[in-house]
Amino acid sequence: QVQVVESGGGLVQPGGTLRLSCAASGLRLGNYAIGWFRQPPGKKREGVSSIGNRDGEVWYADSVKGRFTISRDNAKNSVYLQMDSLTPEDTAVYYCAAGRAFSALVEYGLGDYWGQGTQVTVSS
Repeated sequence: QVQVVESGGGLVQPGGTLRLSCAASGLRLGNYAIGWFRQPPGKKREGVSSIGNRDGEVWYADSVKGRFTISRDNAKNSVYLQMDSLTPEDTAVYYCAAGRAFSALVEYGLGDYWGQGTQVTVSS
C-alpha cells in the first residue's frame, strides 16, 4: 500500500523558517517527480515547487522564488521544502505529490500519489 506523508508544518512568525518533509512507504520517490502544492484558506490549490529526477528539473512559483528551496534525498526516500522568510501569505495546507512526468506535475498539477497535507500558519 502506497502512502505519502508530509510533516514539518506548524505555526511560525513572519520572517521565520520551516522545513517540510515528504516521505513515502510502498513507493520509491526517486523514480518520480515530486511537487509541493498548497491551498490557502478559501482559495484554490496552487503549485509551489517541483523537482524532477533529471538534472535541471526544478521549478518554483514566482511567489516563492528566492525564499523556498526544494531538495531530495533518495537514500532517505524523502523530499524537502526549505521555506525561509515566511509571510502570512504563505499560510496554507501544504501537500506533496509524486508524479511520473515533471512537466505534467508543474503545468497541470498531475500527481499520481498525494499526501494528506500539513498545515503551515504564518502569524505574529
